[in-house]
Amino acid sequence: MAAKLRKREEIPAQYKWDLSHIYPDDAAWEAALADVLASGKKFAAWEGKVAENPRQAIREYFDLNQQADPVFSYAFLRGETDNGDPVAQGLRARASQMGVQLSTAMSFFEPELLSLDDSLLAEIAADPAMADYDAFLRNLIRQKPHTLPAEQEKLLAMMGQVAQAPNHIFGMLTDVDMSFPPVQMPDGTTAELTEGTYSQFIRSEDREVRKSAFDGIMNTYGSFGSTIAATYNGSVQNDVFQARARHYATARDARMEPLEIPTSVYDNLISEVHAAIPVLNEYLALRKALMGLDELHMYDLYTPMVKDFHMELSYDKAFDLVLEGLKPMGEDYLAKLREARVGGWIDVYPSKGKSSGAFSSGSLRDVHPYVLLNHNDNLSDTFTIAHELGHSMHSFYSNTNQPAPKSDYSLFVAEVASTCNEATMMRHLLKTFADDKKALAYLLNHFLEQFRTTVFRQTMFAEFELIAHTMAEQGQPLTRESLSKAYYELNQKYYGAVCTVDENIANEWMRIPHFYRSYYVYVYATGLCAAVSLSDKILSEGESAVRDYRKFLSAGCAVPPIDALKLAGIDMSSPEPIRRALGVFKDTLAQFKAVMV
Repeated sequence: MAAKLRKREEIPAQYKWDLSHIYPDDAAWEAALADVLASGKKFAAWEGKVAENPRQAIREYFDLNQQADPVFSYAFLRGETDNGDPVAQGLRARASQMGVQLSTAMSFFEPELLSLDDSLLAEIAADPAMADYDAFLRNLIRQKPHTLPAEQEKLLAMMGQVAQAPNHIFGMLTDVDMSFPPVQMPDGTTAELTEGTYSQFIRSEDREVRKSAFDGIMNTYGSFGSTIAATYNGSVQNDVFQARARHYATARDARMEPLEIPTSVYDNLISEVHAAIPVLNEYLALRKALMGLDELHMYDLYTPMVKDFHMELSYDKAFDLVLEGLKPMGEDYLAKLREARVGGWIDVYPSKGKSSGAFSSGSLRDVHPYVLLNHNDNLSDTFTIAHELGHSMHSFYSNTNQPAPKSDYSLFVAEVASTCNEATMMRHLLKTFADDKKALAYLLNHFLEQFRTTVFRQTMFAEFELIAHTMAEQGQPLTRESLSKAYYELNQKYYGAVCTVDENIANEWMRIPHFYRSYYVYVYATGLCAAVSLSDKILSEGESAVRDYRKFLSAGCAVPPIDALKLAGIDMSSPEPIRRALGVFKDTLAQFKAVMV
């Protein structure tokens, strides 16, 4: 384990993404920014005139969005690798400002389209020459009750940069200004604690290391608790305001209805997971027994239960393992992964000022996706490679097979391809190590942890978001105390039957960046449930299932997300896939018990 983070210039070039594939340098970005702003001014001339030639206005609207995308992506990605670089942050701020300017300049467009007769909009949507835009027009008509008059839309667009402030403040506070106390190591030395290295420490077999890291993270966030609560309150209040301004009953409706996802999917997830908490308790009790603990604390939940097996994987070895595990996806799929490995798609290692976590950015149609990692040499981060490349391949197939207006797949299915990669790779590893009891136990433990953290934990997050937004909608104050109380009580519900729920776990909500993108985390849980079923189909049915899966990956937003999954044989409008996935958790737990006892 490295004692300190490297500077970015110390990372070899083959382990950094290459943004020159977007623009060769910042000067080229500046020129592109100027062109976009000029195009925005040109498009503004359509104001009051969309009805004169709606087909051409629609084309130019999407052309402008596509022109702006690389400008925003370059600045965003440049800033992610060094949040302390004032030049990079300046580009990102200007790109954000560009987005607000364009939103303001284009805000008249949809209201003017919606002022046209429904029969004319339907006629345009049915025009073969406008086939690229039929899904957009279908959604536009469906969202008509929630689109405001042009002047009101312009005001909401002008608020865009203000609305982004809570997320930006949170990022600056946690990635740049916040520092954590060093972790006390068993040999008496200390090691640097960051969000990027926390995952390593919390998995340590040394309990004092785990506790030191856990307390360091949770107590530091707690020391900023009032500030973070105020920041999160600003984000939630914006969600509520936007929902009410657009005549939705709740902020959750405002997020889910445009995606054509019924809120019953969210409620089904919570109710099915609640019903499975006794199985989670059974798993936690086994963990407590196998670890030989009198009390199971929250900082004991991540260390592997198999103590005498270690799978340390360098990035290159990890990538080889990913390629081997994803062979069932087909040779063309693997070829694209090999291209990603050497083609400047991926930024691999933690470094000073780099954003924590991992993501895939796949919106660029004329350039490949980009992947940010913070790789540590462990199995968990190997699965992260597979996960993020799943996102990237979903983007690649959608961009390749759909025109730009139909290529941006729904938030609801965003986690399916990524988690299907993980599930498929896990099945490969379980088969590979079937005769190695130690390795099998380790992998089953990992699989169980994936369920716990992706289904149970993310559903708990989803429940917290629902509580916070409901409180705001009912006029209840969102304070450090009220939010931490709600979060602590959820931990008691999910873990309290077996665990000692440490007081400072109440601060954990403060470190979750996804909460600033409201009503998102539930798709991790629903995505895993769908992905487990898809992986089973691919492995059991072979080529025919791969063809169906490719249809899903290629669908973009040409059809509603529920229908896109149906192309691959999965119906998420019912609770059955959730129930089936939780059944897999129960069966895997039984298999793990048989190996360990």
